[in-house]
Amino acid sequence: MKLFACLLLLSGFFIVLAALVLLTSLGQRSAFVAAGFGVEVLGLSLLTQAYKTMRREQR
Repeated sequence: MKLFACLLLLSGFFIVLAALVLLTSLGQRSAFVAAGFGVEVLGLSLLTQAYKTMRREQR
């Protein structure tokens, strides 16, 4: 689960970079940047949940 979360963080980062470099229209660029940030937030929440689960199991 931690690996998947890290991959989501990386993919969100690369979506944002690709949108900033490749897209010219402000509307399209904004939509892809928002989608990239959404993917990053999803990855961060999944990573946080994985670490909370790991800490509970160690107790």
